[in-house]
Amino acid sequence: MNQPSDTQPTDQELLLRFKADGNGQWIGMLFDRYALLLLGLCMKYLKNEEDARDSVQQIFLKVLSDAHKHDIVFFKAWIYQVTRNHCLMQLRHHKDVELKESHMPGVAEQEDPTPHVQKDEMLAHMQEALGLLGPEQAVCVRLFYLEKKSYQEIADQTGFSMLQVKSYIQNGKRNLRILLEKLSKNKR
Repeated sequence: MNQPSDTQPTDQELLLRFKADGNGQWIGMLFDRYALLLLGLCMKYLKNEEDARDSVQQIFLKVLSDAHKHDIVFFKAWIYQVTRNHCLMQLRHHKDVELKESHMPGVAEQEDPTPHVQKDEMLAHMQEALGLLGPEQAVCVRLFYLEKKSYQEIADQTGFSMLQVKSYIQNGKRNLRILLEKLSKNKR
């Protein structure tokens, strides 16, 4: 990285020359001073040399088109920020593409029917397991989980006490889980 010497124009002088005559050579000289810094910064963010080199070229083109639009006091700080923003946008774009690809099945890909089959099997097992529960537990579990009744509504409907309803639901839920595990193992 060349530092401006007594014979070389400062960053500010090169910017003023570029804004005065539009000659890209002035920006090129500025860019040569900071190319390694920008490449290193791009490598830090993008973790890929080819992507980093492409980004440095894109940033150069951006500087050529945008330098006229900004009142740049410290070129090094400005170009650093432009580079950082560019890299963050590249990363965001890459992440968005990955998300879209992971959520969209390709043309050749078909949705896996396995989850639907497993859900149907689980519902069949659930019906079978409910039939294997004791009658009090089965009634309370059906009313509570399938019909969304409260403890009080179940007690009123069945004639059980609140304590019995809670007990039947708690024990029924545990027994249902055990029965479902057994049924799924037996069907494999």
